[in-house]
Amino acid sequence: MRYQPVRTTDVPSETRLGRSHRVSSRSDLFPKLVSMQKLIDAQNFAVYRVSGSGLPSKQRLVCELENWGSTNPGLNKAFVEAYGEAMIEHIEKSLLPLMWNGRDSDSTAETPDFASFTQRLKPHLLPFAGVAFPVRLGSVGNGYVVFAAKFMDLASDMIVELHGRSCQIMMDLLSLDERRSPAAEALSEREIACLQLAGDGRISEEIAEKLGLSVHTVNAYLGSATIKLDSVNRIQAIAKAIRFGYIS
Repeated sequence: MRYQPVRTTDVPSETRLGRSHRVSSRSDLFPKLVSMQKLIDAQNFAVYRVSGSGLPSKQRLVCELENWGSTNPGLNKAFVEAYGEAMIEHIEKSLLPLMWNGRDSDSTAETPDFASFTQRLKPHLLPFAGVAFPVRLGSVGNGYVVFAAKFMDLASDMIVELHGRSCQIMMDLLSLDERRSPAAEALSEREIACLQLAGDGRISEEIAEKLGLSVHTVNAYLGSATIKLDSVNRIQAIAKAIRFGYIS
């Protein structure tokens, strides 16, 4: 049986990334992951982040969320031992989904019409088959969303659907971590207004005309907001402002 995403004409696809409902805790991510798991009849999910920096040999996979279950306490350790090193090396050079087969001959993960856009891990190392979607969001936001099952036969549309949702899961997780960090210096109303318009795609001249300010003043507000948000550029400042809830 091939698993196809369910779509309607009046509901946007959940693969669309960007300004989604703001999550307030990690528990808000579980329903999203369970929904993805049910789409493909998977038995388990797990979210891993790459910890450490520098050479792949200095990094490791850390499990952030999972539902392996209390009856399978060793599955997380077994998974990392089997594929952790290969997955860390993979994410350094590719964002193609990874798939693997389980120990039994009928424990397989396949996507016949999308095989050229996936990569295979060494088979028969674990009691389950699965798929892992890599997400790269910077030095602290790299990782995988993993689904395990006895058998998987995924259509290309479903691969794309789940990969998009996996990106959003990792973005939400990164957002929660940033909100737990020391709060940035409060932004002024003018800084927020300038960031909001910049986030809407307006250039400095358009923002100036909209707010009745000079271009120099607009750039000054955007510059000060960038500094307060500890960002390296305007784009990163806008992204952080969205995650902190300053703008939508």
